[in-house]
Amino acid sequence: MVDSRGRILIVDDEPDLRHALSATLSALGFDITECSTGEQAIEEVPRRELDAILLDINMPGMGGIQTCRQIRKTRPRMQLLMLTVRDSEEDKVRALDAGADDYITKPFSIPELTARIKAAVRRSHAQQEHRAQPIAIGELELDPIRRVVHKRNEEVHLTPKEFDLLHHFMSHAGLPLTHASLLRAVWGAEYGQELEYLRTFVHHLRKKIEKDPAAPEYLLTEPYLGYRFREPVS
Repeated sequence: MVDSRGRILIVDDEPDLRHALSATLSALGFDITECSTGEQAIEEVPRRELDAILLDINMPGMGGIQTCRQIRKTRPRMQLLMLTVRDSEEDKVRALDAGADDYITKPFSIPELTARIKAAVRRSHAQQEHRAQPIAIGELELDPIRRVVHKRNEEVHLTPKEFDLLHHFMSHAGLPLTHASLLRAVWGAEYGQELEYLRTFVHHLRKKIEKDPAAPEYLLTEPYLGYRFREPVS
């Protein structure tokens, strides 16, 4: 038996789109489960070993945002990708703040969708293999156990919070991260609105890891959203 390329749950109330996605991804080697509502997904997730969930944002009953929040409570490391016909910055922020790892705007191309899902499965497998492994991206290497960072084999001296922030960025490389999600993840649940505070830390971090902080190649700005760390080159 050929190994699956990944175990994906598709949650969408449109049967034609759901079945088309299922058929396409199954043909590409993915193991697919389908749900038509958020309520069904909440019941299905605990029963299955999954690598990623493809979740429609706009569904009747329990919508995608609420479903995402509920799944996050029990599966904090689950890879969640939101599908939406909406393209406003506000909707993207809402999806990411609810716990989505990424978003895909309809209409989308199959190659784009497949690339996003493959990346999500890679992240899922990497988390399962070893969460304490050093992370290497470009000329940077971060060791979460020893709490040290090297650039071109030279140690970069970071404050404890700068290290925590960089670790979060590198652990989520390639993903858009909102200001609020970064503040909550690194500083705690009571944070979320201190944008200038976060910008100050990002500014100092860029000065330490970038060749040119004014034209960063690692810590990239996502306009109106937050930041995205450079994705590793496979």
